[in-house]
Amino acid sequence: MPRVCLLMLLFAGVVGAAELRNVAVDHVDGRYKLTSEVWFDTDIESIFAVFLDYDLAAQFTSFIVEARNLEPDENGRRRFYIRNQGCAWFFCSTFERSGHVEHEARQFIRSTADPEVSDFEFGLEEWRFQSEGEGTLVAYDFEFEPKFWIPPLIGPYVLQLKLQRDSAGAIHRIEAIAQGLQQ
Repeated sequence: MPRVCLLMLLFAGVVGAAELRNVAVDHVDGRYKLTSEVWFDTDIESIFAVFLDYDLAAQFTSFIVEARNLEPDENGRRRFYIRNQGCAWFFCSTFERSGHVEHEARQFIRSTADPEVSDFEFGLEEWRFQSEGEGTLVAYDFEFEPKFWIPPLIGPYVLQLKLQRDSAGAIHRIEAIAQGLQQ
């Protein structure tokens, strides 16, 4: 019995305190909108730094197979590249998204997909950061119109299930990276 308790304590320390408060997916007129809210047990500066560094994004989830910061554009704006790959039930896809990033330290990060070099006609992703208690609340919105097909009747439902199922591991990895920066 003591071994089981010790293992449970060790595992509890690894899991982290991050909390997914909500996640939702809607589909209206060909556009999808994902929203979520996550509380992280880390300071706002560290969690902001993790989300702003696209080089770290492939460490969050197996859905992101490649991600990186790109050289700034001619206007000096940050740029990013992400390649996703995944399956939800019978629907599997690989798609790329690239564009520019705007941000205000410890407030928000907003990425806009460039349709000329992305598999999206439209893509606007935003994270908003707010200190809450001893941690940070991150509100996330991602509105997109894919160039690829997602089954419209079941697509939002399948996306939401996949996000709920896969997000726990991802948010704990994000939190662990941020806590490593904090030290």
